[in-house]
Amino acid sequence: MAVPKRRMSRSNTRSRRSQWKGQVPTLVSCPQCREPKLPHTACPTCGTYGPRGRRRQVVEPA
Repeated sequence: MAVPKRRMSRSNTRSRRSQWKGQVPTLVSCPQCREPKLPHTACPTCGTYGPRGRRRQVVEPA
């Protein structure tokens, strides 16, 4: 198993960790009810999914 030969310095550790950041999820508006939703998922508000011309009800809305 690989083991580091030397201790990693504080600046190197912090430089590596600087890339660890959370991202805000991308939201799109539902074409039917205009509520924000995740792309490529069924709308949690109205329960529809699909492109504009072929939208269909896939989930019962909450």
